[in-house]
Parts: sequence; structure tokens; C-alpha cells
Amino acid sequence: MAEMERNFIQDLIDSDLSDNPGMKVHTRFPPEPNGYLHIGHCKALCVDFGTARKYGGVCNLRMDDTNPAKEDTEYVDAIKEDIHWLGFDWEDRFYYGSDYFEKDYELAVGLIKKGLAYVCELSAEEFRDPKYCGDLTHPAVSPWRDRPIEESLDLFERMKNGEFPEGKYTLRAKIDLASGNFCMRDPVIYRIKYVDHHRQGNKWCIYPMYDYAHPIQDALEGITHSLCSLEYEIHRPLYNWVRDNVEIPGNPVGFPRQIEFARLNITYTVLSKRFLRTLVESGAVDGWDDPRMPTLCGLRRRGYTASSILDFINRTGVAKSDSLVDIRQLEACLRDELNLKAPRRIAIEQPIKLIITNYPEDRVEYFEVSNNPNDEAAGTRALPFTREVYIDASDFAEVPPPKFFRLKPDGEVRLMGAYIIRCNEIVKNEDGTVKEILCTADLETGNGMPADGRKVKGTIHWLSAKHAKSATLHLYNNLTTLENPSDKPDGKDYTDFINPESLIVVKDAKVEPSLEDAAPGEQFQFVRFGYFCKDTKYENTFNRVVGLKDSFPKK
Repeated sequence: MAEMERNFIQDLIDSDLSDNPGMKVHTRFPPEPNGYLHIGHCKALCVDFGTARKYGGVCNLRMDDTNPAKEDTEYVDAIKEDIHWLGFDWEDRFYYGSDYFEKDYELAVGLIKKGLAYVCELSAEEFRDPKYCGDLTHPAVSPWRDRPIEESLDLFERMKNGEFPEGKYTLRAKIDLASGNFCMRDPVIYRIKYVDHHRQGNKWCIYPMYDYAHPIQDALEGITHSLCSLEYEIHRPLYNWVRDNVEIPGNPVGFPRQIEFARLNITYTVLSKRFLRTLVESGAVDGWDDPRMPTLCGLRRRGYTASSILDFINRTGVAKSDSLVDIRQLEACLRDELNLKAPRRIAIEQPIKLIITNYPEDRVEYFEVSNNPNDEAAGTRALPFTREVYIDASDFAEVPPPKFFRLKPDGEVRLMGAYIIRCNEIVKNEDGTVKEILCTADLETGNGMPADGRKVKGTIHWLSAKHAKSATLHLYNNLTTLENPSDKPDGKDYTDFINPESLIVVKDAKVEPSLEDAAPGEQFQFVRFGYFCKDTKYENTFNRVVGLKDSFPKK
């Protein structure tokens, strides 16, 4: 991975290092294991691991499993695989948020003893009631704020012991009920939840809230800079309050330090984990690794490379304000890479048989074609040529539009790398569709120019009908029709914007014989068609990764 472009986070860290000589930069990546990583997480990965790498520091991987409702070891394993695929490594610094449950509880007891936390009986619904939560001119109210310390200690222990139903009690931090920042209005830091934890089983029935647990985890691991997305900016005062009021020795004053950056927003791409989970659980997509999904495993299965994704992240940069990135930038990064290295092969989406009537029926000859015109070292390959070949239906027009330089009645084109042919006759099916095209070839041309020096503008690709193999093509388009996901109308759900043409399945396409031996995940440029990848789940199937050109109209 190339070094990250200079950004404001590095300016802040430089200042911290100047004020704290000898400090070693220590970051962390804390995904919640309740789904698969998507490309938005990739930006956080690059910022967390890339910043540590920039300063010769280290980055931890920590599973934020403090909310057990939908967490699973399946997601833990997938997250690890994706991070390694991108080229990052946490070495021996792998942790779970649940590793710190005992310490979280111990420190919460310490806050109660200091008079900085209390057990509250207001339900979540009640605390959202204006009567209790207040507004910008009126403070919040909790009838239980002055509960005696000993009583809160007793109730909190009994909460831990499972004596009360969910919602009966919460533990709140005692901060400032009149704060203009509602995150500081005595936020809940513990709640009762009777859900088995994927690692702890039913050992715990109270779980810490993220805003309470996260700064503790960071401090215990010696994190210096807690880098997170912009929505946590309003939570930073609470992060600092927890950090400064629990008893964790060893960290410099003012550290860990939370720094926020803008998350990645991409056109036609919804990165809501709830939405992605709904698609998977409803069967609307072929699992988390469906090539239409913005998950890293989905992008990988579609044919995106780790290097192209990292290039895209670097190009988008790290900023302090939100912006919307055109998905064509991601496509361009892959297109630039594959144009240089992807082997060229021929695939015909809508095959029409073309019979060269003046070519011997039993003859087979071979024409050398380039494997990659951008890479001489890639060499050439031999394509078999016979009397009957397939061309694509898009390369023939019985009534051609203006400036149509492909095959038409009485017209000439060059078969790529082979002969010039002339269309003489069209044979049709009973329904009027084209069955066969009868042509003659200028057999003196071969790989050269016609003997009379005439010029032919059109060149089309072809495959020997005798040698071509059948394959299935998956043509992928945007999963949603909503250009800017933040523009979703009120009352609508993202599922209302599923693109009905997000997947077009082409059966019985024709491909070169060599593609039968393509390895799962291997990438190619199908000449004049697009970049494709051999699917890793279905046999004899090729996924279109990206077209040869932008897939969206210019504005």
C-alpha cells in the first residue's frame, strides 16, 4: 500500500508528538462483529493502520462485541480474512471488547463510589420524553439522580446478578443535565440485556454502552489516538469524561485522544449495515459476498483487487467534512490496473453463427492474437479459425443506423486478426430473427491488407463455432437506483430503491476454449466487452467487474 496522502490527522499527531517526545503512535481498528466489512470500513482500516504505519507505530484489532444481540464468530473470521486480504496485519494485538467486561464493571463501581454514576429507573422511552430529557433551554430531569451511593451500589450488583427484568434499571453517568450536548445529559453507561454472548455465553446480563466501554478499552490497551468517523464528534466530550474519571494509570494526560474524520459516502452505494443484513436475510442477494454488495468479500468475488480498492481510498483522501464520491472513481481505479495486467480473451454475449461459404469445411487454421497489447511480455495466443464462426449480435445490423461500421448487408468488416469478410445473405428463423449470416472471405488478406489496398473501417471479434465453449455471464450494475443515499425520501426504505437490473444473467454465451481452465477469481479483459472475473462460487460463470468505459452518463 502506498503511504497515505498528507492530512489533518497527521498535523494533529505531529503536534502531539512535539509536546510528548518519545510517544509511540498506537491506533486501533474496532469493528463490531455483527456483519461483514464493507468499503466504508476500508477507509477506517486505511486511516487506522495507515496512520500507525506512517509513524512507525502499531495498530490493534479489537472486536467491539459489547452488544451481543447480533454478533457471531462467523463475522469475526470474515473480518480477519478481509483485513489480511487488504494487506494489513495486527500481529499479536488481537482483542475483544468483551475481554474487558470485568474491568468495565469494576470501573463503573468506582464511578458510583465517587458519586459520578447512579442507578436510574427511567425507561428509555421515559428519558426521551420532554418531561425528563428537557430541551436546549430546559435541563433534563431524573428523579433518581440523588439516589444514595450505597443504594446504587446494591442495585448495580443485583442488576449484574440477574435479579431484574430488562429495562427495569440502567446505570447512568452523573455529568450535566443542563448540557447543550445531549450526550452529556447523564448518559446510560450500562443496561440489562438477557442475550447470550457469542464468547461469554450467559455469564453477563448487563452490558456496557459503547460510549463508556470504548475509551476504557483504548486506555487499557495504551492507544494514543482513537481515530473514528465524524458522527462520533459530538460524543468526544463523553469519551474524554470517561477517560478522565475512571482509574487507569499509565497513559499521558489527555490520552487516548479521539480524532474524527469524514466517513466514505459513494454514489449509488448504501453502506447501512441494517440494509445489507436485510438484503441477505430476505434472500434478495446471494449472501454477504454477492458481487453487487459493497462488502469487501462481495467486491473480491466480483473481481476487485485489494490494490485497486486501496488506490481508491487514497485518491478520496481524508477530510473533516462529509462529501459524496462518484462510484466511477472506484471503477476507474480497477480499470487502470486491469488494463495493464489483465489477459485479453474473447467472449460473445449474443452469438450469431456466421458461415464463410468459400472457406473449406474441414480446414482449421490458427491466428496469433495479443494477450495484452500493453504488455509485450504477455505474448500471444493462437485462436482456431474454421468455416463457421460466432459473432456478437450487436456487431450486425440488417438496417444499420448512420455511421455503423460493423457488419451489414453487402458490407465488409475485418474479423479481428483474421480475414476481411463480406455479408452476402441472411438466413432467418420462422419468427423473423437472424439464424445465420452467409459471407465470403477475402482469403488473400489473412493478417495483412487486402490485395487491392482497399480500407475496411470495421473490426469485430469472433470465435470458431467448432471450438467455442458455452459459459454463463453475470452482468452487474448498481444495486440501488438512489444516486445519493442521504437523499432517501421520508417514509421510504432503501429496499424501495433496489435496481431491478442490478444483475443480468446471460446464459449460453460463447467463450474461448482456454477459459474452461480459468482459475476461480482469475481476471480478464473480454475484448470490446469489459473486465470479467471467474466466479468463485458457481462453475463456468464469469462476473463482469467493470465495463471498458464509464457506466454512467456524464452530467
